[in-house]
Amino acid sequence: MLELLSRRWHMVVLRGVVAVLFGVVAIAWPGITVLSLALLFGAYTLLDGISALTMGFGHGTRSDRMYMVLLGVLGVAAGLISLIWPQITVIVLLVIIAVWAIVAGVTQIAAAIRLRKVIRNEWFLALTGAVALVLGVLLIVQPAEGAIALVVAIATFALAWGLVLIVLGLRLRTIANRTASAGRPA
Repeated sequence: MLELLSRRWHMVVLRGVVAVLFGVVAIAWPGITVLSLALLFGAYTLLDGISALTMGFGHGTRSDRMYMVLLGVLGVAAGLISLIWPQITVIVLLVIIAVWAIVAGVTQIAAAIRLRKVIRNEWFLALTGAVALVLGVLLIVQPAEGAIALVVAIATFALAWGLVLIVLGLRLRTIANRTASAGRPA
């Protein structure tokens, strides 16, 4: 998995940048309608899912690629559902977001545990999973807080997740550069 992630570090950074942009837009306009939130969330998860699928169809072990493909398929499905049926209720949207966040969080934590003996500071990956998992659980436990609270929670999550993904991607770039320079003839 380290090889897959370090070779595609730029995709990890791209996912982080998209998450940060989504968070900034959501905070800048917290009064957006549920329809706008559904469309914005749909666009974000669709792009995130496509990025994960791109990584999953690259080189790497089968299990590593399957992890990224699973995350990508989930993101694409959540994005398409939100874009195709933007009139869905806040509760349905909340459940879609919560399930996506819980599954994404658990898979990212599992990947961090798998990588704990391979890389240092795998806690960056675990932290992205923990942030997603906490968001998902909070959305299920307190669904009646309203659309504005949902926007703020999602924006905060997206900013935190995006920043952590950017840091992780840059660390992966360092690993990729070290690996590449170690393989070059002197």
